Amino acid sequence: MGVEHIENVNALDGAEIVAFSDPDGHSREVAAAAQPYAVAHSDHHLLLADPDLDVIILASPNHTHIDVLRDVLTQRPDLHLLIEKPLCTTVADCREVIELAEGRPGLVWMGLEYRYMQPVARLIDEVRAGVVGRPRMLSIREHRFPFLVKVGDWNRFNRNTGGTLVEKCCHFFDLMVMIFDAEPVRVMASGAQDVNHLDESYEGETPDIIDNAFVIVDFEEGQRAMLDLCMFADATTNQEEISVVGELGKVEALIPQDVLRVGRRGEHWIGEVEERAVTPDPGAFVGMHHGSSFIEHRRFADCIRAGSVPEVGLAEGLLSVAIGAAAHMSIDEGRVVDMDELLG
Repeated sequence: MGVEHIENVNALDGAEIVAFSDPDGHSREVAAAAQPYAVAHSDHHLLLADPDLDVIILASPNHTHIDVLRDVLTQRPDLHLLIEKPLCTTVADCREVIELAEGRPGLVWMGLEYRYMQPVARLIDEVRAGVVGRPRMLSIREHRFPFLVKVGDWNRFNRNTGGTLVEKCCHFFDLMVMIFDAEPVRVMASGAQDVNHLDESYEGETPDIIDNAFVIVDFEEGQRAMLDLCMFADATTNQEEISVVGELGKVEALIPQDVLRVGRRGEHWIGEVEERAVTPDPGAFVGMHHGSSFIEHRRFADCIRAGSVPEVGLAEGLLSVAIGAAAHMSIDEGRVVDMDELLG
């Protein structure tokens, strides 16, 4: 993901990667291939010592976020910061980051780029335009491939990731909150590790990350959302299918088909909805996330230049982690979890 960020900045007008840091030698080689003119460091403290930096992009393994952020936020309050999801692996660490960032002049942007995937952005626009009326139900299905191999296989264990529903699904919980514009109040989930990584062993330890789950989130004004996650469903047409339903109709986004479907009650019937192809942003570098990472970087750069408030901040990062943590708690304890238990 670090290289993905480098490639996106390379394609961004008026910005360049001037230095990077990674303790892993192979990762430094891959990063150097993506931006050979940047200075390579093996320790982030050396990176922070560079007085000419304007922005830091944090794309290290999840469990390292808190330690790196402590250094960035306290040693270089002047730097603007983009944090790759999730913010941290625990709610407590997210809260600490928010406290450390309080009052510093540098902007902090949370990297929840699924908001900027063009089909998702179009869906959000339709909902905000009132096409479905008041959104009542939201469904997100992600049927995809297993976790990829990462440096040191860090993503095979809950202690490093925060759990699958934090690591992978904080994007989706962020979308739920954003679309409903309401506070989540309770979470109920069922999930397990049934297929993936069970035949793997790392220093005698078997991975413990779940590979499928259903998560239901209730919101303060009666709205409800559901996540259907399966990470051994790579034999599929669309990886993500997102639908929002209100009393006036339904809107759906399909990825990677890049299709938006709009149905209005009284005007359409089953099988008669409008299907609209989604045109990619013509100026976006596509990369691995359908152009969303580039759009995120472009908006972040615009935000820095304008001195405006980040569109996606630390509060959104905290809440997206908290919902995932509540879902894991629900699975582990077999009960409904009130969000107050995590957020107070």
